Amino acid sequence: MTTPDSRPSLPRNQTALNQRKPSVAFAHLGCEKNRVDTEHMLGLISEAGYGVSANTKDAAVVVVNTCSFIQEAREESIRTLVDFADQGKQLIIAGCLAQHFQEELLQSLPEAKAIVGTGDYQHIVDVLQRVELGEIVNQVSQTPTFVGDEHLPRFRTTGQAVAYLKVAEGCDYRCSFCIIPKLRGNQRSRSIESIVAEAHQLAYQGVKELILISQITTNYGIDLYGEPSLAKLLRALGEVDIPWIRIHYAYPTGLTSDVLAAYQEVPNVLPYLDLPLQHSHPDLLKAMNRPWQMDVNSLLLDQIRDQLPDAVLRTTLIVGFPGETEAHFDHLAGFVGEQCFDHVGVFTFSAEEGTKAATLSAQVSPQVAQARKDKIMTIQQPIAEAKNRSWVGRTVDILVEKVNSQSGQMIGRCSRFAPEVDGEVFLQPGVGEFNVKEGMMLTALITGADVYDLTGHLVGVEEMVNAARDQN
Repeated sequence: MTTPDSRPSLPRNQTALNQRKPSVAFAHLGCEKNRVDTEHMLGLISEAGYGVSANTKDAAVVVVNTCSFIQEAREESIRTLVDFADQGKQLIIAGCLAQHFQEELLQSLPEAKAIVGTGDYQHIVDVLQRVELGEIVNQVSQTPTFVGDEHLPRFRTTGQAVAYLKVAEGCDYRCSFCIIPKLRGNQRSRSIESIVAEAHQLAYQGVKELILISQITTNYGIDLYGEPSLAKLLRALGEVDIPWIRIHYAYPTGLTSDVLAAYQEVPNVLPYLDLPLQHSHPDLLKAMNRPWQMDVNSLLLDQIRDQLPDAVLRTTLIVGFPGETEAHFDHLAGFVGEQCFDHVGVFTFSAEEGTKAATLSAQVSPQVAQARKDKIMTIQQPIAEAKNRSWVGRTVDILVEKVNSQSGQMIGRCSRFAPEVDGEVFLQPGVGEFNVKEGMMLTALITGADVYDLTGHLVGVEEMVNAARDQN
């Protein structure tokens, strides 16, 4: 077993170690996979002796880790870059926008001194040094191949209790609407030993919730071991002293009986499944280049509920895909109403240059797409509220994330809520005296619910016993 060691932290006296190195700040945009890359860059420049500022106004150099997944994300990235440029900052542009546009960014923004691709963030210190010497740096591998591991310095930005762990990078699928394989390359998995070693390090730091991420987490290990290996990974992580392990992006084809058995058998793996199904109608799935999914959706959901009766199911859907007729949409609306997901996210189609879907005929107007999104959410809201209300009366573990020292009110999450995308649990102290701090995992009785959130209060042993008797 790997002996855990603490990860690099930001030294308080770092600028005193080397006054000549400029202060650097970071701006993070996009997904949690991008966040992990930002954390590695923070760890690397801290280890190299650079001052790191939490306030971008105090920094001479700002590294902006950008997103380019859809047009809206690109626009946010560009607005952020222009804002820092107008403040007179020297810019290092990292991430998906840098991978996507490369030289165009250097030509359009004179304040941009370097671009760093999605497979090149490990070179951030060298890039900074070259920028200091006056170079304009293009550090972008045309085909990303790098994936970070437990040996790469990392400074986490999510607080002590929650950490994201990237198990693989890139994607081998070629969905017609998605540009990710062009931005991040093909799938490349880390070894089970590497992932478990980092998990032990994070447990040593006090992490209570570990979230496994990649583009297709249920395809983990195919490239490395010749077969899907998520079940083996989950069983290995069962030995790590972290109470909650959550898996994001569980694509349907990888949810085999063995994987579902691992969800059931490994005590710290939460029965929370994030299934990006995108649509229900066979015609649309074929157009999305997801024909393998056409006969999977309903059968898989039945299988999950059979093997994991307590499963919390989240999905994401796309409406307004080219060629989506009213009949196709009605099929999707019926599917959402029938399946009763706990959480649903809906996106309107975004035509991304370089994807097949952008060239398809019968584009759906933005107004129609938005109306369809609104209708799906109208269908889902009473379902979500009913799912939340089914938790009223339960005594559950809560990960506390915010504490109001004056009122005593706390905000946390139970296992049915993933950070950022789902709801929260609003708590009052309840019986007894509690010295509650952020990052604690405590027991609470759920007393109320609405469409998105739960309410409750912390409980002592006596109240837990009474609650258990009431449930029986």
